[in-house]
Amino acid sequence: MELLPVAPSRVALAVALLLPLLGTSPAAAAELDTPPSQTEPPRLYERSARQVIAIASRAGMVRAERRRGNLQPSAYTNGPGRWQVSWFRDDDEVVQVQVDDRGGAILEQWAGDQVSWTMARGYDGAFGRKLNAPYVWLPLCLLFLLPFVDPRRPLRLLHLDLLVLLGFGVSHVFFNRGEIGESAPLVYPVLLYLLARLLLAGFRPHERRERLVPFVPLGWLLAGAAFLVAFRAGLNVVDSNVIDVGYAGVIGADRIADGDELYGAGFSADVEHGDTYGPVNYLLYVPFEQALGWSGAWDGLAAAHAAALVFDLLTLGGLWLLGRRLRPGAEGRMLGAALVWAWAACPYTAFALESNSNDTLVALACVAALLALTLEPARAGSSALLRGTAIGLGAAAKFVPIALAPLFATAGRGRGLRSAALFSLALLGCIVLSALPFVPDGGPRELYDRTIGYQAARPSPFSLWGQEPGLEPVQTAVKAAAVALALLVAMVPGRRDARQVAALGAAVIVAVQLSMTHWFYLYVVWLLPFALVAMLGAYREPGDAFPANERRRREREPALV
Repeated sequence: MELLPVAPSRVALAVALLLPLLGTSPAAAAELDTPPSQTEPPRLYERSARQVIAIASRAGMVRAERRRGNLQPSAYTNGPGRWQVSWFRDDDEVVQVQVDDRGGAILEQWAGDQVSWTMARGYDGAFGRKLNAPYVWLPLCLLFLLPFVDPRRPLRLLHLDLLVLLGFGVSHVFFNRGEIGESAPLVYPVLLYLLARLLLAGFRPHERRERLVPFVPLGWLLAGAAFLVAFRAGLNVVDSNVIDVGYAGVIGADRIADGDELYGAGFSADVEHGDTYGPVNYLLYVPFEQALGWSGAWDGLAAAHAAALVFDLLTLGGLWLLGRRLRPGAEGRMLGAALVWAWAACPYTAFALESNSNDTLVALACVAALLALTLEPARAGSSALLRGTAIGLGAAAKFVPIALAPLFATAGRGRGLRSAALFSLALLGCIVLSALPFVPDGGPRELYDRTIGYQAARPSPFSLWGQEPGLEPVQTAVKAAAVALALLVAMVPGRRDARQVAALGAAVIVAVQLSMTHWFYLYVVWLLPFALVAMLGAYREPGDAFPANERRRREREPALV
């Protein structure tokens, strides 16, 4: 059998760029080497490359692919006692087989998208570590629901809303098994329900005179939330791993601190496209990298852990303040506690924390923008500037908050041209001033190509659009609808309160996610704060729920929602 002369450095480099060292599988962590001889076993190995190719040729996926045309194999050592045989057609790797050197057993075989996307293989612990264990995940789901369950009202809409937010878990089960053909389509029913539900809450809000938390006292809720926060932090410290997103943040922070160019082909050999985020993302990692250091390797990355924990805690604090701003008195304290509980108990906020990703930055920007919206009427100008700053910084970190700009430009009490101008000034100022110091030698064009251009053009098998290229016209229509919705909510409805703004903002984010080629479970936290405000904020205490003096105070101090 004639072997295809494939440059070992090219294959090794490709694999190194695609393997984020997240899984426990040796195949996902070792470096590939081409053996010096095809017929003699390499040092410390028992089999030759030709013998391993003969074993790999018996794999079912290889036989199936051969029926579609000729394949050419190349064998590589893949760490101690392990081989990888890659099967090529027209220079494209179409099948990959992992073989045990000593026993000659076929350990793994992959075809299609799972050849190049190791995160699609379902390696145990690659994302979320122990959080994926049923004895951790399911109790968190129950805790997420527990305070809001009212058995006297089994058809309570909030029950359904919270269950649907947990519905991403059905897709997630298939993803963890490496069955992406099933996991990707199962995301869309959840997103579509949320889109419809949030649009209804935004355009036709309805208050429900029921206790938000029917049976759990405020003190217990706060104590339980504190326990959950501590549990998640402990899990992050002792169990979590840092995926490529968090690693890129630390690398970028180190480059900024050292005065190196942030954007460009030399960003990192480990994470070639790690410079795909906005400059604010990397700037936010600088204090952590400077305080905790970085060895220069993909190791424990204490700085990434610390950053993820701080982003999470800031979001929790913002939700507490938001609840207090949206409702007066004891009712505000209960709403704030409920928002904190829901964030702390939601498995997907823990998932982002266990992965040490930067996705909580989007949630933090959303909470900050909504907090700015709740400023007193006399401070409408300050509110517009703060809203623009929050959305601008979020967009200069993770881009997606820019879709919220039309909504928040016109969301304040003073909805005139002055307010919109102040918002736009702050928004553009944050984006431009944060980007100017980091424009690469190739100019703004290279900056765009390394960031937004790369994000918009990269392929992915984790969506219907990535799995079915023939759906491109439908995806284009969905993208156009998302843009239209982002513009529409800037004008309609004419009068909207903070809860409506939250609902419409969440709907815009969901619409953007529906149009994305690359979708992942970490993105649930993007929409979660707004969705929680829209859903939990619909419930008001009955008129007799407070003592007379508290009722009189509530009447003198009307709520912001």
